[in-house]
Amino acid sequence: MSVSSGMPGASVEPGITLTHDTPELAATYEEVSIRQFENGKQLVATLNISRGERVLDIGTGTGRLAAHVAKIVGPTGCVVGIDPLPLRIEIAQSKAVRNFEARVGRAEDLSAFADATFDVVYLNSVFHWVADKPQALAEIFRILKADGRLGLTSQDVAHPHEAFQFVRRAMTEAGLEFDKTFGNIGLSGKELEALLTGAGFVSYEGCSRTFINFFQGADDLLTSLNSGSFGNLLVKASEGSRARICDALDRLLEPKRVADEGIRLERYLIFATARKPKTV
Repeated sequence: MSVSSGMPGASVEPGITLTHDTPELAATYEEVSIRQFENGKQLVATLNISRGERVLDIGTGTGRLAAHVAKIVGPTGCVVGIDPLPLRIEIAQSKAVRNFEARVGRAEDLSAFADATFDVVYLNSVFHWVADKPQALAEIFRILKADGRLGLTSQDVAHPHEAFQFVRRAMTEAGLEFDKTFGNIGLSGKELEALLTGAGFVSYEGCSRTFINFFQGADDLLTSLNSGSFGNLLVKASEGSRARICDALDRLLEPKRVADEGIRLERYLIFATARKPKTV
């Protein structure tokens, strides 16, 4: 869920900034992002990426999915991954995949790339963080080749992830204010379709999918969410406050525990794909 709008120090969605990331959070995200990676592989599969193609991964984070796509396109293709968080780009660059390049960048400014550069652009669990979505889509449209494909996943505003719902309740019980941004972030399917078609894309297809994730307990869940939100979720929580949140969350989550697997929580995403017209 690494953000792709704004350079370090800039804001994204109201109340969310890019200034709280740390080496520890970036390293943790590399460890726990397997969940985003799994739904990302489904997104990549819908785009039918083939050998020799040029692909842009916006919001690449630590580059796990981009490195996977680099294997698909093979040595005659290439993958470029951009993300505004330098610490995560450093980890992506360390993967040393020959046909994968990672660099700091943001969705709304793709001026580093010429018109009609890429066959495919995708944003995996990223688009909901982008502040200026029309500008980002205009840039993506520009750098895609004719008939190029766009794929993205976004949180569904009508169905906040179960994790956020439980954290909100736990923070309230602990006497802390839950940032409403996390509960309201996302788009509806109709909003997403309107944005893409308004930007000139055609052949829009969208669907909602539910994913099941397991967590060992409250601390595991909070660590995952805080790294995925680049430190924003718990930025106002002191060590003592976090302990109170964990205590409340452990109690609230217990009914969701499945023997031998952990806490079972649902995560809801909208999958969307579209194409740039063959002639513009």
